[in-house]
Parts: sequence; structure tokens; C-alpha cells
Amino acid sequence: MKLTELQTKEKRADLLRETVKAFTDRAEQHDANGTFPYENFQELKAIGYPALTLPEKHGGLGIPLTEMLQLQEIIGKADGSTALSIGWHMGIMKHLGENNIWSEDKFTVVARDVVVNGALLNNAATEPATGSPTRGGKPETFAKENDQGWIINGRKTFTTLAPILDYFIVSASIDGTDEVGNFLIKREYPGVSVDETWDSIAMRGTGSHDLVLENVQVAKDDLVERITPGKKKAAGWLLHIPACYLGIALAAQDYANQFARSYSPNSISGTISDLPNVKQKMGEMELAILESKHFLYSVARKWDEGDANIRQAMGPELGAVKLSVVNKAVNVVDLAMRIVGARSLSRQNPLQRYYRDVRAGLHNPPMDDMTIINLAGK
Repeated sequence: MKLTELQTKEKRADLLRETVKAFTDRAEQHDANGTFPYENFQELKAIGYPALTLPEKHGGLGIPLTEMLQLQEIIGKADGSTALSIGWHMGIMKHLGENNIWSEDKFTVVARDVVVNGALLNNAATEPATGSPTRGGKPETFAKENDQGWIINGRKTFTTLAPILDYFIVSASIDGTDEVGNFLIKREYPGVSVDETWDSIAMRGTGSHDLVLENVQVAKDDLVERITPGKKKAAGWLLHIPACYLGIALAAQDYANQFARSYSPNSISGTISDLPNVKQKMGEMELAILESKHFLYSVARKWDEGDANIRQAMGPELGAVKLSVVNKAVNVVDLAMRIVGARSLSRQNPLQRYYRDVRAGLHNPPMDDMTIINLAGK
């Protein structure tokens, strides 16, 4: 059964929940071994998940942002690495499909590949010298025009999904100008390689290796977008980031609550969930979850229902959601570990993985300091 064949969002959510059950068990193995969860993505492709955010005319369902985030939260609860990884593809396809950024012919070809083959794509923008592209550094990767199109050289870091991406959207400075362009590069192009550098202790299953480009020849129409320097437009699709970390927080909350309601040391009558100090922590977790859900989904609905003018005024608000939800998720995992105690630090305990993974959200865009500054100037 394909998600695109189901008529309601409830049925789509149910199928996804059933699909991701196996992700939870695999997460421990892939985290311990630093391996990439290929099977998770094969199973997501099997139900047509990568095509869901495509416009209907291109074979998708054009689901609203709110539903996309709900589905991403489901995956995040099962495995944060898989959720964050696929979230980039889902959000980018939604953004491109809704805003007609590429030529119609180019987008149609890629969209067809996504629908038929489950092709995946992601941006490759971060570089060693420039750091996060949100800081405004100009790429040192450069594109030089020739008779056949463009020759591209450079190295990109943090290229999430690198082991299985079919397309890379590479930002590069255009040689001889002050312009920056986004170039669509297929994995099979000569000169494209992946340097397996990902050794993070968090989100180990994202395969966020370096992309290396050595004299890569692309066609003229592979320059899919010229980037205008200056203030970036508001991007609702980036809310896939807090949705992922909310999912991790929910997994930690479930584990801690189950532990508290079943653990009964011989020093007390009943379980530790009856103790006031544990009840306090359980309540604090629930409060943080409730606040996060209301904030995330109310802003997502505002985006879905808003026109272009409303959406473009939402930049500070979108950043505030990411900051608030991610920091609350970090706190929820911390509270869960306090409830469970020292055994939460065992390698066999999922809480130590949630702890490492959830902190990665602090380093996903937009950064907290930039968000606070933007809110001050609103």
C-alpha cells in the first residue's frame, strides 16, 4: 500500500506508524556501529513517503505543512536520525513544488524520479571555511562556465543522507562574478564522491559525510537557481527540524513514564511514579510537550492558511518555534534521565542515545543567537 493511495491523513499516519516500528529496534544497532540505516529508507520508499509533499500534478499529494510535521514527528519518535535525514528531502521538495523555483522541465524530471524510484535529494551548502550558510559566508566551492555548461570544484560538509542521495543541490560561487548559484548535481556524474567523515556522537545514522566535487561537468540548465544575497525568505518547511526533536522527546517521555510506573524498589510501597519528586518531573515533561505541540502546530497552521505576505512576515516566529521546541526537547530528555537515574547512562539504554541526538538540534538552523536577535528587531 502506498501513502498516496490513502484518502485521509489519519490512515496515512497509521500506515507510517506501522512502517517505522522496526526503526526503533534498528536505531540502537546503527548508533552503536555508526552505520547508515539503508533499510529504513527502503521501507519509506516502499510506501511512497518521499513523494508525499510533491504537488498532485507531479504525482504527490501536496500535503500541507501541518501534516508533514505530524508524520515527521512519528518518524522522529522511532528514530531521530532517519527523521532528520528524510525531513530535508521532504521539506525541500515541498518548497520547490510550491514556489516554482526551478524550470518546469527540470522539476518535472526530478519529481518523476521521486515518484517512480523514490529518488532522494538534499542541499549541500555547508563548508569548512564558511560554516553554516545561515551565517552568510560565500561558498568557496566555485563554478566556472565553459562550452558544455559548468565545471564545479569544492567540498561540502554535513551532507546529510550522503550515502543514498540521488541528487545534490550544491551552492557555488560563480567564477568571475559576485553571484552564487544552486546547481543540481546527480550522484553518478564523474568527479562526484563522498568522503566518509561523519564521526559525530549525535545523529550517527544520518550519514552526514563530506561531498567532494572534482572538475564535475554539469549542463547549463543544471544551474537551477541564482541566489540573491541578503535576508533569506521565511521557510516554513524548516519546521521539520523541531518536529524531529519533538519526536525524540516523546520517545524519552514514554520510556521514563513506563519505567516510573513499573519500577518498585523494596524501599517503598508501590512504584516510583507515586513519589512526589518523580511526579513533579513527569508533570514537567508533559507541560513541555504540550507547550511544544501547541506552538509548533499553531504556527504550522498559520503558515498553511496564510497568503504570501503573511508567510514572509513569519521568519522570526518560525525561528522562535525551532528554538523553543528544541530546547524544551533537550529538557524533556534530561528530566527523563533524572527519573530513570544512573541506568539511563547504560549503553543498552535508549535514553543515552536520545540525550546525544536531541542536543544536535541546538546546532541545526536557525541558530538560537540569530533567532533571539531577529525577535529583538521584530
